[in-house]
Amino acid sequence: MNLEQFAANPWRASHDAYQSSAFAMTPAPEYASAEVLLASLYRVIGFADLQESKIPAGGRALEKLMAKQHGSDTGPNGADLAARDLHTLLHGILESPKAPNQSSKRFIQVTPLVPEVARFSGSARPSANSWTAGALVRRMVWLGSSSPAEASALWARLFGALTVGPTDDVFARWLQGELQDWTGSTSWALVEPGAADVASLDQSDFEGAPIPARQFVEDLDAIIGARDVMTRRQWTSLLEAVIRLGAVAHVIWLCDVQSRMWQAVRSAFVDGIGPSDEAEARDQLLPQELRYLSYGDKALDRIKDRTSNYLRARLGLNAVLWALADAGQPFIGTLSTSADLARLCELVRGSRDKLIAAGLATALDDVEESEAQTIRCKKGTGSNVFEFSRHVLGQRQAAVDVLRGYDQGYVLRKKTTARASPWVVALGPVAVLAMVHCSLAETRGPASVRRLSQHLSRYGIVVERSAIANNDLGQQLRMLGLVLDSPDAESGMLMVPPFPPLTATRSDDA
Repeated sequence: MNLEQFAANPWRASHDAYQSSAFAMTPAPEYASAEVLLASLYRVIGFADLQESKIPAGGRALEKLMAKQHGSDTGPNGADLAARDLHTLLHGILESPKAPNQSSKRFIQVTPLVPEVARFSGSARPSANSWTAGALVRRMVWLGSSSPAEASALWARLFGALTVGPTDDVFARWLQGELQDWTGSTSWALVEPGAADVASLDQSDFEGAPIPARQFVEDLDAIIGARDVMTRRQWTSLLEAVIRLGAVAHVIWLCDVQSRMWQAVRSAFVDGIGPSDEAEARDQLLPQELRYLSYGDKALDRIKDRTSNYLRARLGLNAVLWALADAGQPFIGTLSTSADLARLCELVRGSRDKLIAAGLATALDDVEESEAQTIRCKKGTGSNVFEFSRHVLGQRQAAVDVLRGYDQGYVLRKKTTARASPWVVALGPVAVLAMVHCSLAETRGPASVRRLSQHLSRYGIVVERSAIANNDLGQQLRMLGLVLDSPDAESGMLMVPPFPPLTATRSDDA
């Protein structure tokens, strides 16, 4: 591909240096929910033979089997439940609410309580062209770990926690076995990712910078550690809350980093400036403070702005890379470190005349104009990334009114009950429990709400410590019994661990 071909269809293919970057948004996010992320994670980590495209067909096959067995008092393969009882279980007790626009559609959608559920439920779409949402979580594990070996160890611990075993409650053990009897499945086993499926950051290059994936890895470990002190349903709810916040924070961070990368490269092309060495590139590449969402404020406009900046950066970086190749000065390697960025900027500065002659400036203007709808998140890639963030963080909107309170692990909720009410940043009870547990997981002794404020800031959520006592978050903490109001404590509020303490490894600095 060359610059002209790229300008004609800029979303079809990216330059190898961009696509292979650790900062590439891979897999490209589309619509998902917290339960879709968890169900897809089951498939990615434990079902090597199961592709996302097979899930809707698996659901239809199970429906046909239940219909075929409907008149029988027993199930197949020695299952405990008859077909009518299994139907009640899947379409009643375990049913996950469908969205308002899905109310007339018939497909199985149940709570991803155990791995076997993921064989027939939890795809992003009820058709066969769903994206692999669980691959995003896998990539976050490797990007947030200090080494590939540490990532593999955490991946194995996560698999062990997702596996239904003797320490699980009776219902979870029975459900896993019952569904295996109905589906005939025995293929649950750890799936190690291939080299092309993961990427790692240079830890020495990014040491000290706030990276959401790094915090996610720590929180994931903390949630795994709390698994055996609660029921399976309680634990999977907490896991979903951590995954949904971590996934969206990671995607927005990638948008931010790519935007900053493009600013540096654009400056090198337009003004002949840009970072001249690795230290300058590092300062410009990585944000030193994450301020993506503000607690209690409207959220969607901020997410849309970050997404639009990412789309401009993606177009710009690819245009520059293709133009360099056309000019006979190809960039070799990937864009995964500050040294790579400095090297690209140096190459652009040295090739400015050739890039101008190749029509790069005109191509950039033409592409931005022709792709304006996508850049504004009205269609295509822009709409997909924005909808991913909105649906993963937002409280589930249920077609059935009685299920409207089903989702309690949200990060965004409607400000009022009005249909046109804006989405504001406000953690649900389960999300609050998860964040308090994770923020206290490695502390020794009491901690003030300052630690929770610091913890949320590592995901890009800004909440002033002094405001917690009087805002929605403070009310949630009191309602859940997670704080003690003390006049001697900072802000007058000390957090209480929600679960039995884990082994502490560091002292409290709050």
